[in-house]
Amino acid sequence: MIQTVIEYFETISPIRAALYATLFTWGLTAAGAGLVFFFKTMNRAVLDGMLGFTGGVMVAASFWSLLAPGIEMTPGEGFQKVIPAAVGFLLGALFIFGLDKVLPHLHINFKESEGIATPWRRTTLLTLAITLHNIPEGLAVGVLFGGVAAGFEGATIGSAVALALGIGLQNFPEGFAVAMPLRRFGLSRRKSFMYGQASAIVEPLAAVLGAWAVMTFQPILPYALSFAAGAMIFVVVEEVIPETQQDKYTDIATMGFIGGFIIMMSLDVGLS
Repeated sequence: MIQTVIEYFETISPIRAALYATLFTWGLTAAGAGLVFFFKTMNRAVLDGMLGFTGGVMVAASFWSLLAPGIEMTPGEGFQKVIPAAVGFLLGALFIFGLDKVLPHLHINFKESEGIATPWRRTTLLTLAITLHNIPEGLAVGVLFGGVAAGFEGATIGSAVALALGIGLQNFPEGFAVAMPLRRFGLSRRKSFMYGQASAIVEPLAAVLGAWAVMTFQPILPYALSFAAGAMIFVVVEEVIPETQQDKYTDIATMGFIGGFIIMMSLDVGLS
C-alpha cells in the first residue's frame, strides 16, 4: 500500500504531491476531531499521552527527515557543512517565536492567552494555538517534496511520505485534543468538530508554499529543511511539552513522547 503511494507520488509534480500528502494529514485531523461525536469528555491522562506522542513525532521528524538530510546535502566539510542547518534552524525558531508573540492563542492546559490582546473567544484562541503547531508541519512536507524534485541527494519520495505519515498519525490525536476542550467550553458537537478540523487547514497551504519556494530557489533547500526543523522544535519545547506537565500524568506523557519518536524514526528509516 505505502509502496504504491510512493510510486504514484513519483509520477506527479511535487506541488501536487505535497498538496495531496497534507490533505491526508488534514483528513486525519478531521478524523480525530470527529471523535467528539462519540465521546463527551476526554481523560486527562489520555490527553497528556497524546500530546507527548505529538512531541515525539515532531522531534524525530525534525532530525531524521529534515536536519540530517539538510546537512548531508550541504557541500563542504567541518563547520562549513553545518552552517546552513544552524542558520535555518535559528530562523525557523525565530519565525514561530514571532508568530507566538503576535498571534492571539490559548494553549489547552493554560488559563492565560498569549499574543496581542484581543476580545476573541477562548474557542477561537484555542483553535489558533493548534493552527500555530501545524504551520511548520505543512511547511516541512512541502519542502521535502520540493527537494526531491530539485534532485538533492538525501531528499527522497519515501522520506517525504514517511514524514506525511508521521505528521498524520500525530494529527489524529491533535484533532481530538482540540475538539474535546471546545466541547467542554460549551460548543455543540458540530461546532467543536468544525473548529478542530479547521486547525489543520494551514498544512496544505504551507506545504504548497514550501514546495514552490524550494523548486524556485533551489540553493535554499538546506536552509528550508532546517527552518522547518527549528520551527517544529520551538513548538515542542515552548508549547507541547509544557502542556503535558500541568498535571500528575507526566510519566504517561513521557512514554507517549518516546513512542512517537520511535514510530517516526522507524517510518523515516524504513521508507527512505
